[in-house]
Amino acid sequence: MVGFTGFASRRRVDPALPPGQYLERGFPVLSAGPTPNIKRWELQVATENGARSFSWDDFLALPQEDVATDIHCVTSWSKLGTHWKGVSLDTLFDGLETSHEFAMARSYGGYTTNLPLADLLGGKAWIVHAFEGEPLAPDHGGPARLFVPHLYFWKSAKWVQGIQTMPQNTPGFWEGLGYHAHGDPWKEERYS
Repeated sequence: MVGFTGFASRRRVDPALPPGQYLERGFPVLSAGPTPNIKRWELQVATENGARSFSWDDFLALPQEDVATDIHCVTSWSKLGTHWKGVSLDTLFDGLETSHEFAMARSYGGYTTNLPLADLLGGKAWIVHAFEGEPLAPDHGGPARLFVPHLYFWKSAKWVQGIQTMPQNTPGFWEGLGYHAHGDPWKEERYS
């Protein structure tokens, strides 16, 4: 058959694409609301046993990591070979004990998303502030966003303000509207 090749054919062309994804050369902007105006930035991480708070200067003074990886949006686009810079969640949670297995990330503007703590720790997630060597643009979540690249990108909350562990897996914004509680692109965990 000449003409339509479908998603399956595109995946054969590039095995880096998860099922149902197409290769995007740009960087689409998808938001549930307007970009918040953040005058004073502060990041809080907390467990049932304690909390840490970081000013912008505190945050930038922490060990920085460069991350090269692919990203996948639940709306079916994937962008390969992206470069980010930020602070590992392992560093931010260092010294905070918890028996909780889940966490809720919240953003300036009120957005929330829930994640298993196992997807945030162990070198799997960062708070990033730079993309392709430039400060992260506000429409992509700047000055800083959560970055969990092994899950669909709605889990990488823009304009992140804080992360709180929790004992139960309580749905966040999109999860409460029918998105999957986990969001693994390789399992096509788009909707619950």
